[in-house]
Formats: sequence, C-alpha cells, structure tokens
Amino acid sequence: MLPFLFRRIFGAVVILLLLSAFTFFVFFATGDPAMMACGKNCTADNVALIHQNLGLDKPLPTQYWDFLVGIFAGRDYSVGHCNAPCFGYSFATKQDVWTTMMDRLPTTASLAVGGAIAFLVIGLGAGLLAAWKKGSVLDKTVTGASMVLSSVQIYILGPIVLGIFVYSGIMASPKYVELTSDPGGWFMGLLLPWLVMSTIFTAQYTRMSRSTMIEQLQEEHVRTAKAKGMPARYVFLRYAWRGSLIPIVTILGIDLSSLFGGAMITEYTFSLAGLGRLAINSVTTLDLPMVLGVLIFSAALILVFNIIVDATYALIDPRVRLS
Repeated sequence: MLPFLFRRIFGAVVILLLLSAFTFFVFFATGDPAMMACGKNCTADNVALIHQNLGLDKPLPTQYWDFLVGIFAGRDYSVGHCNAPCFGYSFATKQDVWTTMMDRLPTTASLAVGGAIAFLVIGLGAGLLAAWKKGSVLDKTVTGASMVLSSVQIYILGPIVLGIFVYSGIMASPKYVELTSDPGGWFMGLLLPWLVMSTIFTAQYTRMSRSTMIEQLQEEHVRTAKAKGMPARYVFLRYAWRGSLIPIVTILGIDLSSLFGGAMITEYTFSLAGLGRLAINSVTTLDLPMVLGVLIFSAALILVFNIIVDATYALIDPRVRLS
C-alpha cells in the first residue's frame, strides 16, 4: 500500500510543478504585470518602482524560482515580508494572497462538502431504492426524475430557486455563517446552494447506483447467497452493495474536480464570497497573483482528494495497487 501511495503523491507533486510553471510563464510572460498592478493613473516611475518592489526586473526563470521558494520559505518584498506559504500580494487589494484565500476557503469548503454529502445521500439512497423495487412505480418515478434533473444547469436552476424561495419571502437570502458560531444559521444559509449545486450530481448518482446495484444482484455470488437462504436485505447490503461501490468511488474521484467548478458557479449565483467568486473577480481585474494562487491551491486540493479516492479504491479492490 505504501509504494502505491508514494507513486500517487510523487505524481501529484510533478503535476503541481508543471501546472505552476505553465500558469506562471503564461501569466507573467504575456504582457507587463507591472502595468496591471499599477492601475489607470500610472506613470513610468510608478511602473519602474513596481518592477523593483515585486522583483519583476529579474529574468523570468529567476522570478519563477523566487515564487516557488516563497511558497515554502516565505519571501521579502519591498512592501513587506510575506510569510510561507507565500503566493505574493494581490494587485487589486494589496493584501496577502494566501490570507485572502484562507478567508474565502471556509465558504467554498462548506459548499463543496455539504453539496457532496447531499448528492451522495440523496442520489445513492434513491438509486438503491429504485434497484430494490425494480420495475415498480417507485423505480419508474425515480428513474424519470433523474433523467429530467440531469439536464438542468446550475445557472438556470439557481435563479429559479431564488425567485421561488427567496424573492417571495419564504426563505432568507443564502449567506455563509461560521459553523462554530451558529450551526443553525450555517445550515439554513447554505441549504439552497447545496440543493441547487447537488441536483445534477444527484441525478447522475441515482442512475449509476441503480444500474450498478442491478448488475451486482445478477452476479453469481449474490445469487448463491440467496440460494443458501440468506435474508434478501442482508444479501442486498452485504454482497451487492459492496460490489457496486467500486464504480461509484471511481466516478466520485472525477466528480470532485467538477465539484469545484460547480461551487464556483453556485457562489456567483448566490453571491457567496468563496474561492470561486474570488477567482472570477480576479480574472476580470487581471489580478495575476490572486489568479495564480487560486489555481495552484485548487489544483493541490483536487489532487489530494484524488489520492484519497485512489487509496479508498485500492482498499476496496487490492488489484488496483498492482496496476
């Protein structure tokens, strides 16, 4: 198991280095970053000062090396010392990029984790019920509803939900409240964004869990267990359910990446101040250090999630460790 995890971690580090090099050279080699940091009322002296303060007067490879070293050891700018992990200072707000991202992370983490729990619980539960009652009215209703919901997009469903529940006064406008200070406010503030963001995933997981469970119920070892007189509910949960988990865990690892994309659109739709909205605002204002920081940090999170999913997959199916 350890060699398997080592290979995954080594691969993740290589991917992060390649991604950081690509994005850094694309951002800082196309145009003058000092002009973007200087703003509208810019003079030649101001541009020269920014070059000196941010180290932009050095060769580009040296700037990239300083950027990497700054992430692990911190870095001194003329405007102040940036503690590790240092991604520089924002062009727009002049604030430390890492501090700004950490302020926004709880909102995105709450949104992503809550959305994932929602679509796993609702999607897998509905899929298992449909498989258990295959051919019944319940099965046809669940299958039909999942087909319809799978075609819905967040940017369409979000405004509709806001119109029905928020603008009509049924519910308060979504907002992020710290979980530790007000758990009830945290839950109610994110309930609508969770349901909207998880809708597409819920439909997908309902169909997938239903089909994989039906396939598992046809397997020889499951039919043998039934023939030996084991209770149907025990066979369903003990044998068929475990076998159906493997494709679901595989898809979950892929969907974790999509979840961040969904969180970005959901934050923008519901005006939540998370990493996704921060990334969109940074792109529109050409705030290169912030965009670079959010991209690398998000990629690192996704790779960590994928390693966890791979490890889970290897525990369920040991043949994965050898492949």
